[in-house]
Amino acid sequence: MAEPASVTTQDRLGLDELRAAVRQIAAGFPDTYWSEHDQAGEFPWEFYDAFARGGWLGIAIPEKYGGGGQGIEAAAAMLYEIAASGAGMNGCSPFHLTMFGLNIVVKHADEDLRSQLLPAAATGSLHVCFAVTEPDAGTDTSRVSTRARRDGSDWVINGRKVWITKAGQSQKAVLLARTSPLDEARPTKGLSLFIADITDPAVQMQAIPKMGRNAVSSYELFIDDLRLPGSALIGEEGRGFTYLLDGINPERILLAHEALGIGRAALRRAVSYASNRVVFGRPIGQNQGVAFPLAEAAIRLDAAELMAREAARRYDRGLPCAKEANSAKWLCADAGFQAADAAVQTHGGYGYAREYHVERYFRESRLMRIAPVSQEMVLNYISQHVLGLPKSY
Repeated sequence: MAEPASVTTQDRLGLDELRAAVRQIAAGFPDTYWSEHDQAGEFPWEFYDAFARGGWLGIAIPEKYGGGGQGIEAAAAMLYEIAASGAGMNGCSPFHLTMFGLNIVVKHADEDLRSQLLPAAATGSLHVCFAVTEPDAGTDTSRVSTRARRDGSDWVINGRKVWITKAGQSQKAVLLARTSPLDEARPTKGLSLFIADITDPAVQMQAIPKMGRNAVSSYELFIDDLRLPGSALIGEEGRGFTYLLDGINPERILLAHEALGIGRAALRRAVSYASNRVVFGRPIGQNQGVAFPLAEAAIRLDAAELMAREAARRYDRGLPCAKEANSAKWLCADAGFQAADAAVQTHGGYGYAREYHVERYFRESRLMRIAPVSQEMVLNYISQHVLGLPKSY
């Protein structure tokens, strides 16, 4: 078998060829691999390393820093194929945080910080997580209470973070903290972003037991007098929330494609089962009660994919895409979950059995309706910013 294309040859690959190369790598990791790692709560290092060897981790990092220099369309295609292979969120989560999180570093960090972080992230030798969410802030990022205070030329940080994906495998975190007191009139002001060393003893963490995506754990961080040099500040003090906005649309576009991929994997298994499972003397897929939900799932996935691709296309071309990115996230999360639910229903009792894998897709697709933003918050955005209705929160 020929070696799969690497990130260094992506300038000669169209999206279809890129997808084929990703599929070739992912095919070496069957559903049983993901089921075993999910059950054991074991990080998929073999899978991660297979993509790292080809430089795929840096697909969206500029070529100047050793990356592929590709846009969101290429990154989204990669994650879609990974999810659709059966890897789901366990396979995508090690990568998408590097893709959208480090976009902030690319755009706003100084040259020293970019040169320090990006080449190592592109090779996979440096793992970076994204530490924004807090127990008492949640969706309202303006209420972040983690504090960063000056001490000479250093910063000293105290606070808590929660739902920090891959923190246990990471050396660094893009961390949001408040550097000036909360101004109720302008609550998003006074927030700053840092590159934090989370291997420091001042940072303690514990994994959060959860329903799914257990091969890639989520952590709660406890930060007690973490000292960072002044050079750890990304961009200008107090502009952290503005910088975060550069990551919102790419994140929603990438997660939309992951939700699509999970839905495709679930639908593929459901169609296979419905074609081969014989009850009352004929395949159950011959019954409209089984066939129609799967047909509807296919239609919904196809329609959602069109919006997701349009959002990625607009982002890469510098066009306004907030409406499309939010719509894609909503549609893909909904379509992916509907497909996974239909797959479980098609399998009947066996849908609950781990050996058929659709229960894992169901658990992971349900997450996509919550993260990175809830379906309700997407509707809030569309209501206010697209339809012009009064703000509801």
